[in-house]
Amino acid sequence: MKKVLILLIAAINFGCSLNNSSGRVSFGRLVCEYEESPLLVEEQTPRFGWQLHSTENGFGQTAYELEILDIKGNTVWLSGKIQSDESQHIPYTGKDQLGAGEQYQWRVRIWDNNDKSTSWSEKSFFRIAPDKKQLNALWIGAIKREDSNLPGGRNYHNVPDSSEKGQLWRETDPLSRRSIYLRKSFKAQKRIEDAIIYISGLGHYELSLNGKKIGNDQYNPLWSDYDKTVYYNAYDLTEGVKKGDNTVGVLLGNGFYNEQGGRYKKMQVSFGPPTLFLKISITYTDGTKEEIISDENWKYSPSPIVFNSMYGGEDYDARLEQPGWDTPGFDDSQWLPVVVDNAPNGELKPQTSTPVREMEYFSIKESMKTGESYVLDMGQNLSGYPAFTVKGKRGDKIRLTVAERINDDGSINQTQSGGPYYYEYTLKGESEETWQPRFSYYGFRYIQVDGAKLSESEDNRDIPVIKAIKSCFVYNSAEPAGSFHSSNEIFNNAHNLIVNAIKSNMQAVFTDCPHREKLGWLEEVHLNGPGLYYNFNLARFAPKIMQDIRDAQLPNGLVTSIAPEYVVFNGGFRDSPEWGSASVIFPFMYYEFYGDNSLIAEYYDVMKRYVDYLTTTAKDHIVSHGLGDWCDYREDQPYGVSHNTPISLSATTHYFMVIDYLVQAAEMLSKKEDITFYSNLREEVRTAFNKEFFNEDTKQYGTGSQASNAMPLFAGLVNPQDKQSVLDNLVKDIEEKGYRLSTGDVGNRYLFQALARNGLNEVMYKMHNHNEVPGYGFQLQFGATTLTELWDPRKGASWNHFMMGQIEEWFYRSLAGIDVEENAYTGFKNFKIAPQVVGDLTYVNASYNTLYGTIKVDWKVDNGQFEMDIEVPINCEAKVYLPQETNYTAVKSGKYSFKKRLQ
Repeated sequence: MKKVLILLIAAINFGCSLNNSSGRVSFGRLVCEYEESPLLVEEQTPRFGWQLHSTENGFGQTAYELEILDIKGNTVWLSGKIQSDESQHIPYTGKDQLGAGEQYQWRVRIWDNNDKSTSWSEKSFFRIAPDKKQLNALWIGAIKREDSNLPGGRNYHNVPDSSEKGQLWRETDPLSRRSIYLRKSFKAQKRIEDAIIYISGLGHYELSLNGKKIGNDQYNPLWSDYDKTVYYNAYDLTEGVKKGDNTVGVLLGNGFYNEQGGRYKKMQVSFGPPTLFLKISITYTDGTKEEIISDENWKYSPSPIVFNSMYGGEDYDARLEQPGWDTPGFDDSQWLPVVVDNAPNGELKPQTSTPVREMEYFSIKESMKTGESYVLDMGQNLSGYPAFTVKGKRGDKIRLTVAERINDDGSINQTQSGGPYYYEYTLKGESEETWQPRFSYYGFRYIQVDGAKLSESEDNRDIPVIKAIKSCFVYNSAEPAGSFHSSNEIFNNAHNLIVNAIKSNMQAVFTDCPHREKLGWLEEVHLNGPGLYYNFNLARFAPKIMQDIRDAQLPNGLVTSIAPEYVVFNGGFRDSPEWGSASVIFPFMYYEFYGDNSLIAEYYDVMKRYVDYLTTTAKDHIVSHGLGDWCDYREDQPYGVSHNTPISLSATTHYFMVIDYLVQAAEMLSKKEDITFYSNLREEVRTAFNKEFFNEDTKQYGTGSQASNAMPLFAGLVNPQDKQSVLDNLVKDIEEKGYRLSTGDVGNRYLFQALARNGLNEVMYKMHNHNEVPGYGFQLQFGATTLTELWDPRKGASWNHFMMGQIEEWFYRSLAGIDVEENAYTGFKNFKIAPQVVGDLTYVNASYNTLYGTIKVDWKVDNGQFEMDIEVPINCEAKVYLPQETNYTAVKSGKYSFKKRLQ
């Protein structure tokens, strides 16, 4: 073995933000429950974390001291000097619980590996969420649920307008689905020290104070099963509430709380008409307090939003605007008193997950005139809505129809994304007018404009003129966590395709598509889980997904295929083990990436009940229901339920895996009886699986398809003496297909990882480095800008799905080599860097932002010389494996270079 030459790179000297006694370290991000200065900390014994930056290699923390202070600066708790290199998940261990609804400050200092201490960090803030007694406001709106004639149930899937139930939405009271304004004026008598608002406007709301919009979130509160959970938000109003007269205003829309159809309908489901819960808590400088709550003293009026539906679009009549409606002094004498309604059935909980926001913008790439319409190519398929500025006469009406594809004549085509869906705007006719939808979004690339013309056009019609227009890319604001770039353009562009599809479907839940469904199909969150975690910080978002899963779980233990379960499907579309297994697998991925087992502990009962449910469906330990390898590839077959692989093989593989994870969870939580019972069950299922599916003569599983052999290899079901033969058969099938895959939504991850984890990365490279179907390269050649639902986008279906994006895991774990040790759940505190030099790759540079800081890998090959630069965050340690080496070099924090001559 050749000796590895390690070169230390001199750290760039950057100025420390603190005057530390060691002079070598500065504090980075300070978080409480994974958030900087959170306003809603649900736990009264919260956890804290900090990042450190140093100018020298090998720097490490050996101890810390954490202090919590009240808002006046008095010490509430001092940890004392704790000998530890931990800098994440540090719990508050004071004798007294922190006060509900109270705000606190905190800071930290550390000792380095020379036992020198830093100065205290800057102070950060957090506020404990109020308890239920403090949430004493009422739910108000324009009409009570009992008077609205809204339909109940969740069974109105694709209801035609001519049906009895399809007619029902038109028979409801108009106020039951109409967007409304609500307002309340109040007077602050003294100087303000602190003001905070707690609000839940269902389905969604827009909040303003004294005429100014508060916050930049969209679609708050996040979607949930409103019969189980209702979220509320918090905003700091200290700078907004002024001494004297104030007015708080709220605009309400339907969202999924009240999806009543009209135009395109995926379903009809209602938990009630739009409704508001609000409380403002004010603390004056003299220590006195005052509350403003939603109650019978508020007033409401219909808003200019005359139609809003998650599936149909949104209409706005600017002639109905009431300037100043949310400011003091507005004449609301014509407004009506609100009605007090019963609270929703769900438990009111603080929304601690990351919100949805406008994140990116795209302008016109190309425009064309089709008949009387203009069609705009915005260049990027995305989730969101258009925003525009227009000038025209009062009463003029323009319509924007959005779609992800166009017909041969250039007109809009919504056949594969759900239609009709559009936005309609009626002008008030006062100079230039700017508008965007508030309560509906869609997946689109193209915008068809009817009733208006572009400012640069030669159109001489007397119609409104679009002065400016853009596409607003709207998705969950979870922070980007990773980057990947290589010498292979197919891989680079596939990475961009997948990330844009993830963004498009990263809303309040991980949706399948941003147009025709918008439903939380669960298989994607674990089959694409590593790719999601590498690309985005899901520390705050993932717990919300698990709450949705708990809310969707049925009394018999079934975890339904979608969560929240807004509509009840039949058969495998409601009950498929590959989908329900997310309830068990996803919390372990969270543990792997963040070193936090809290989801495993909190949702152990959900996991166990789901495993027990699958056991009730098994016959001789074989589970035979579900969708199997959904959308697997066979040229002569349409997409759908598994064609190449037995459904029972896929279902039972997942049954085995969730039992295996449950045993690990039971061991972690010291549940001795469960350890014994489920360990025995696991071995019984293993034996039954091999008896049922393994052919001793051919050394193949199931049909011998790629998924048939890859799934048991990945899951550890293959007996050691047969493993190499099964691998050989898997590779043989790939070679016989010209290095093309035959897997789909489910099988992809298991195929990719069965190859990668068994050293077959050259096969992976050949399988994806081409421009033919099935493959990512063909989608790029086709012109897709987001990953499509099918391997061949020409066969229709959605052009904005991320379910086939499992190659992201290979990009980060294998090509960049950023990976955790097997069965190590330290949240990348300890990790390995083991890049795979395959094919004709000449370089890869990638990064992953861990809780501790950023891991960076930058390698290249030139004339057989391998060179790699890496960065390791403080308080972390990496094992570095160079290509063709089995030994590793252990390094602590800092920047390092490696060189090696390849064989």
